[in-house]
Amino acid sequence: MRPAIVLGTTEECCTVVVDGQQVEVRYSLPFPSPRVERVSPGHLVALAVAPDGAEVVVWRWYDAVVLGEGEGVVRLWEPAHGVVVARLRDPRQAPRPGSRVYLSAGLPGAEWWAAGPAVDRAEQAVVELDVVRRFLLDHGLWERLV
Repeated sequence: MRPAIVLGTTEECCTVVVDGQQVEVRYSLPFPSPRVERVSPGHLVALAVAPDGAEVVVWRWYDAVVLGEGEGVVRLWEPAHGVVVARLRDPRQAPRPGSRVYLSAGLPGAEWWAAGPAVDRAEQAVVELDVVRRFLLDHGLWERLV
């Protein structure tokens, strides 16, 4: 798996920047619809190689603005969800108000998770790719990527 930054999307595929290249990849079958409402430019996605050898989008992180922080949690604003409270993936990180971090939902342990700071090169993103991979495997979704 590797991260990529979204430039645009349709229901079937997503235009991303990865390793300095602009590419178009399709969504994995388990990726929920409607996709145009779930994925927007600036979001970070995880790409995985499907059994047919093509890369597909398997996960998405939101690009959210930090409003404040507390003991192991952070208040964030994200356009599609408004204000949310998320657990910090790394409780030692202390994101400053006004900065941006990657936000995800659906992984075990919390309703919302805040990962590392938003970056301009996907390769620099500090996100839980290993946790996403384990989640897909544990729920039998990895085999259904295409």
